Parts: sequence; structure tokens; C-alpha cells
Amino acid sequence: MSKKEDAVDHIMNQWRRERPDLDPSPMGLIGRLARCEMLLRRKLDQTFEHFGMTSWEFDVLATLRRAGHPYSLAPTALYSSLMVTSGTMTHRLQRLEKVGLVERVKSSEDLRSMLVQLTETGLNLINQAVEAHIANEQAILDRLPVESRKQLDKHLVTLLLVLETSMDESTT
Repeated sequence: MSKKEDAVDHIMNQWRRERPDLDPSPMGLIGRLARCEMLLRRKLDQTFEHFGMTSWEFDVLATLRRAGHPYSLAPTALYSSLMVTSGTMTHRLQRLEKVGLVERVKSSEDLRSMLVQLTETGLNLINQAVEAHIANEQAILDRLPVESRKQLDKHLVTLLLVLETSMDESTT
């Protein structure tokens, strides 16, 4: 591999050699996105580990924190926002409840329903973790020129909208 080639170029070159009848260029974009996600996940997880949490724990706590005071949501709103199943959410909430980061409280609007709410410990933890998380993301992106970041973000918005639209169409 030359300095201008990445790991995905190597894979695509192998396909070009083995199957010259195919155009592997879609593999390039998708493969790079997947590889970027894997490498980013490693760097992000290091920050979460510093706070004794996993990425999913961070996501749950951050979602509750973003909801604003009193930092609570209905379980259905929480699992819909995090795009996980209700069973997965139940398991995750039990784990977070067990370690004292969230608690279930009665809804003031509907006394028959329960909300998931950050505890004081959970609020303090997520406030510290989100600061470190943003600093980590900034450090990761600092190696890219500002204009490249803006262009990449613009293109990723376009791709995400296309993917979300195609997902919406496939579910109807």
C-alpha cells in the first residue's frame, strides 16, 4: 500500500484484479464510512471508559440530560430516540438503575405512568462526561482542515437524508 492508499483502496484493488468485470467503487465509500465508524468508536469509547461507562450508557444518560430539567423521559420516548427495542431499553435501564444513575418516577401528568429520570449522581456524571466527550471529538477533528470538515458534514447530511428517506419508504 502506498502512502496515498488506505486499507479500503487495498481491498478495492484486490477486487479489481480478481473481478475486473465489477466496479467496486461503492465499496470504497461504504467501506470507508464503516472503517471510520470503527476507528472513531474506539477513540470515543476511551473517553467513556474514563468515566466507567459504555457508549450505550453515555447515550442513555445524554438523552435524558438533553431533555432538560427535570431530565426525565417516558421509556417509550427514550427507546425511540435511541433506536433500540423496548426489551433492550428495559435491560439497559435496569443496569443504570442498579448503579444509581437513573430512577423511575411517577409522571406528574399521568400518575399511571412512570418516567425515567437522572439521579443527582447520573446528572453529575453525564455533565462531566459530555464535556470530555466534546473535547475528545474536537481533538479528533482538529487534524482535518475546517473547510474539509464543513464539506464532509454537508455531504454526510445529504447521505443521511437519502438513507433515512429510503428507510421510511421501505417501512411503508
